[in-house]
Amino acid sequence: MYKVGLYTLGCKVSLYETEAVSEAFAAAGYTVCPFESVCDVYVINTCTVTAESDAKSRKYIRRAIRKNPDAVVIVMGCYSQRAPLEVMNIEGVSAVLGTQDKMKCVEIANELLNSKNAPRNLVSSLENATFEPMCVENAPRTRAYVKIEDGCECKCTYCAISGARGPVRSKRPEEVISEVEGLYRNGTLEIVLTGIETGSYGADFEEKYDLADLLCGLDERHSCERIRLGSMAPELLSEKFISRVGNLRILVPHFHISMQSGSDNVLRMMKRRYNRAMALKNVARIREIMPGVMLTADLMVGFPGESEADFQDTMSFVREAGLLDAHVFAYSRREGTPAADYDNQIPEEIKKMRSAALIEECKRVRDGILDGVVKAGEPLCCIAESKKGEGYVAHSDSYIEVMVKSEKRLTGKLISVKPLYHKDGVIYGEIL
Repeated sequence: MYKVGLYTLGCKVSLYETEAVSEAFAAAGYTVCPFESVCDVYVINTCTVTAESDAKSRKYIRRAIRKNPDAVVIVMGCYSQRAPLEVMNIEGVSAVLGTQDKMKCVEIANELLNSKNAPRNLVSSLENATFEPMCVENAPRTRAYVKIEDGCECKCTYCAISGARGPVRSKRPEEVISEVEGLYRNGTLEIVLTGIETGSYGADFEEKYDLADLLCGLDERHSCERIRLGSMAPELLSEKFISRVGNLRILVPHFHISMQSGSDNVLRMMKRRYNRAMALKNVARIREIMPGVMLTADLMVGFPGESEADFQDTMSFVREAGLLDAHVFAYSRREGTPAADYDNQIPEEIKKMRSAALIEECKRVRDGILDGVVKAGEPLCCIAESKKGEGYVAHSDSYIEVMVKSEKRLTGKLISVKPLYHKDGVIYGEIL
């Protein structure tokens, strides 16, 4: 019986894809082992969102080769789609796939285990790519990811992902509903619908059908306990969309916004499809329809030409939008993107200073929000996720991190928690 180890870099979409490939290996009789084990086959699912992601991808490829120089090493994902020859030149790589045909990994591994040939470049063009069929039946965590969409056509000036993922293509609604219901039957209470551009779901269908239609269909069938959405661009969280989905039973009161910047000047240079006023208007509408909703966001600092005034616009956006949390990251120059050739590239030391300041501002806003949650004293509906010391880490439906003490086994269970106090972004409470 052959052993396989898999490693994922990058986003929730990549995590889902690795889980689907892992289940395919298990179904074929392989033993799925921790990546650090000595295995016969290694699969590395790479990321290319930043230069650091590329470097990490190479690091884990080489780590697998060092662990077992005789192993079959298959590399797939965004980095290998963008730079297949770079990956092929790493001695010890057996086969290179891109972001398509990932479900062929088992077939490729079987063939290479029986015949050690020269490395194979199997990266295919994405020009006419369709949605690759894949499904996950059992989630390794208390929440499961379901990939409903692939590709992005936004062409933002800083981003290499649209080239690595190709055009928008969507999973058929009946297949999404079937997969969600299967995971729910197998004990998963919360499902995260995710994609490269989740809000573009259905844009490639011949018939008129979009993300709101899918959510309404899932809700009508009571397909699971909770649905959470992956990252959404602000313009897609329109009044029309929120009015349709804001009162659905299964949709949690939490949205993660792919905001990037609070400066109109920077957003124009990025070629984003919204401005600050539109984003704040949509945020206000969300709060109106879904009281108690929490918002998180992606925020970038150091985009070429970002002035101190532009940066302060992003700082103030955190306050005005009332963000519970934000993923703060610095602009990374990506070869082949328009922004890589822009003038006024921001020095690394300024990026670091702005990142640190923005993270601190996010903490201040978060602490104010959590003060209000504790003061209100309303019970939080949570799913217990993992044991930590004498208690459990959980997340509320609005994505507040919660810590509770319990001697009972709570992993994967719904619990109601009374908030008592908060520390370092975590609410400590007692189970009701």
